[in-house]
Amino acid sequence: MTERTNIENDICVPIWKKLNLTIKEAVAYSGIGENCIREIVKENVPFVLKNGNRKLIKRREFEEWLSDRQVI
Repeated sequence: MTERTNIENDICVPIWKKLNLTIKEAVAYSGIGENCIREIVKENVPFVLKNGNRKLIKRREFEEWLSDRQVI
């Protein structure tokens, strides 16, 4: 094992400090169900970052988007 791998494994950033969230992190952060989040990211929303087939959620933009919603 290299030194770099050890450092990467030791880093643990709290969800509320991350710039981008996975779907599962967004579920934990927002309290919205996974199926609902997956349906939302299928739409043309400003907080989705696509990395190949993987979709990440821009946390700050997601928070702003949620604050403007009455119903999800």
